Amino acid sequence: MYARAPLTVYVRPFHMEFASRIAWAMERRWLGLRVSWYALDKGPLIFAAVAGLLVAIFGTALHAVFTHREHARNLTCLALNVYFEARGEPESGQLAVAEVTMNRLASDAYPKTLCGVVYQKKWDPLRRRYVGAFSWTELDSLPQPAGEEWLRAKKVAEAVYYQREAPALDGALFYHATYIKPSWAKGKRKVARIGRHVFYR
Repeated sequence: MYARAPLTVYVRPFHMEFASRIAWAMERRWLGLRVSWYALDKGPLIFAAVAGLLVAIFGTALHAVFTHREHARNLTCLALNVYFEARGEPESGQLAVAEVTMNRLASDAYPKTLCGVVYQKKWDPLRRRYVGAFSWTELDSLPQPAGEEWLRAKKVAEAVYYQREAPALDGALFYHATYIKPSWAKGKRKVARIGRHVFYR
């Protein structure tokens, strides 16, 4: 008689069995999703996607328009201040006036918009009336800005607004004409004298 070979029983490791079941379940799930997608009416989804895209494009365009208008308004206010405060001054003097205006915008003590800074008015108890931060804003009638001086003022305003010129006044917030001596200047630190203006912190 021949000896019978021992019976070999192959036992599959548990982790291999578990991984196989997970793979099978994921495959079934993926197949079910594909079938559902092909059977789905895609019209509403396509409409929603297109509508969402159009809303996003419109929102971006609208934001760009408002941003452009805001920059244009800011530049106009700054250029007007340079024109009426420092028309006829050397370019360094006009840059200084624009820099003070921008410094005020950056300060918590002043309005939060550039036009608000330029047209700011405060109550003066001595004169018993509101006084403009810049004297030209108190005038009832002003000449229409024009000519080379206006073009120059706009160029200076753009250079300072877009920070193409390095600051030169060490954070100055105040200035006055050289031919006057305001009482408030005694409590400020003089920074520079440029053209017909004296600048202070």
